[in-house]
Amino acid sequence: MPIIQHISPWLTGLMILLLVAMGSASGDERPNVPPSGDWLGVLTTPGGELRLLVTATEQPDGSYRGQLESLDQAPGQKIPMSEFAIDGDTMRFAIAAMGASYTGNWNDETQRYEGEFSQGMSLPLAFARPEAIEVTVIDGMDGVWEGLLVRGDTELAFTLNIETGEDGTIVTLDSVTQAAYGIPVTDVMRDGAAFGFRVPAANVTYRGTLNAAGNRLTGQWIRPGFPDAEVSFERTAEIVTGPHRPQEPVGPFPYAIEPIRFDNPEAEGVTLAGTLTIPAGDGPFPAAILISGSGPQDRDETVWTHRPFAVLADHLTRNGIAVLRYDDRGFAESTGDFAASTSMDSASDTEAALAWLRTRPEIATSAIGLIGHSEGGLIAPIVAADNDAVAFLVLLAGPGTTGEQIILDQSLAAARAGGRSEEDLDVLAQLIPQITGTVSAAANETEARTALTALLSDETLALLGATPAQRELLVGQNVRPWQRNFLQHDPADYLPRLDQPVLALNGSLDLQIVPGPNLAGLEAGLMGNPDAIVRELDGLNHMFQTAQTGTIAEYAEIEETFAPHALELITDWITARFAD
Repeated sequence: MPIIQHISPWLTGLMILLLVAMGSASGDERPNVPPSGDWLGVLTTPGGELRLLVTATEQPDGSYRGQLESLDQAPGQKIPMSEFAIDGDTMRFAIAAMGASYTGNWNDETQRYEGEFSQGMSLPLAFARPEAIEVTVIDGMDGVWEGLLVRGDTELAFTLNIETGEDGTIVTLDSVTQAAYGIPVTDVMRDGAAFGFRVPAANVTYRGTLNAAGNRLTGQWIRPGFPDAEVSFERTAEIVTGPHRPQEPVGPFPYAIEPIRFDNPEAEGVTLAGTLTIPAGDGPFPAAILISGSGPQDRDETVWTHRPFAVLADHLTRNGIAVLRYDDRGFAESTGDFAASTSMDSASDTEAALAWLRTRPEIATSAIGLIGHSEGGLIAPIVAADNDAVAFLVLLAGPGTTGEQIILDQSLAAARAGGRSEEDLDVLAQLIPQITGTVSAAANETEARTALTALLSDETLALLGATPAQRELLVGQNVRPWQRNFLQHDPADYLPRLDQPVLALNGSLDLQIVPGPNLAGLEAGLMGNPDAIVRELDGLNHMFQTAQTGTIAEYAEIEETFAPHALELITDWITARFAD
């Protein structure tokens, strides 16, 4: 089970985040080694082989941006880089949040960068063009395979997802009962009817046999310390690409769409790129600035092919409200260093967006508000407190308790939804505050790292469902600046200072910003505000989708991106106060 979870739209602390980081190139490029494009490396670890994909993109000033994807651990997600540089002689990058780095030198003979990847230990790693590296292809297995593990009183439903593409055969596992989605699967093999794989995150090996019809696997689920269990998988569907998203905005649009860029004068090297949508008509119009949740995100808050901010912006603009949304610093088209930033830095970026929007003649400067989702609902009150330039706030799954309390509540909610026993929940209820308290109380990152490393013994890791090999990863994620700032944040420092109209909404099935304690905290903080509405919306999850369980596993499966009645509620609330 993940230990520390972000309040992000998709959200686990162990889930690797996405960042395109700024870097610089030096030296002369060799004509036969253009740095731009994809570079693939295979890292051999004690737990098996991991494919790492680096994509280098040249910028107008001659520098390069890089993004790193772990194809076997988290396909489709990117690892944040705090430094990136590439030229004809060297590739170099660093991942400060994980204590990882790489330096490789170009080898003309082998046509690849050869060097070492360091993260607790140093391992040899070489990057070459993808076409120069053999990929693994498993024939005849593509599809969705559903299985069930029964061990005593515990039943765990699994979905095995197998898909073959240009990068070979990629396999992930969904532990549906435990709300763990997209778990990396490695060491996939097929030899005739024999089929097997490993799940490193759970220390599980599976060895099975395919039936003659090719639609059923029967085999053993092997995990050290537990009796072997028989698990059968049945192929229930083909892999479907391009899931149906009926709310996706489709042109022609009855409003103006303008790509924009603006600087944050308080942060060197930070230029935010975004989109401004302006209603048809003369104006000036009321406007909303959208603030995304945690983790590096684009202007649409894209997650698993859903684009909730695009849907929200489209609905608001069609109803007479201009909308500014932008890519997080250091991601997509925005510049800056996301990995080193905190919620306070994100608040500074929002203040820059507000200042820029106030210069636009189409916008009514007395009617500009903030709409923040998840961590964005934490950032909005920071910007709006004692700030007359902010006319209103809409907090979507915004926090109402301290960061430490949020981590405890969401961890227990996820564990409970995953079928953990009451005994396990009691253990977690004691252990998680020790972890968050240790990090929060430390005077600096170095002290936090030392104290947390000591706390996370092998026994403690086992209680959390993690392995000793994951210790450094967990420590690195939990002592980084963002995490420490979040744990120490208390919304009560800002909510009483809001004298603007506030609409605070939370879904009843939200397992990340649990509605009970967070709505109570919002109500307490806003009790002196005469125009504050705090409301729980029945049947909605953290993404404001109509859901059944609220688990992360549902997010991609639900066709709806944003519940229509929630869109109407937000729009009607704003127009009732600021429409002409």
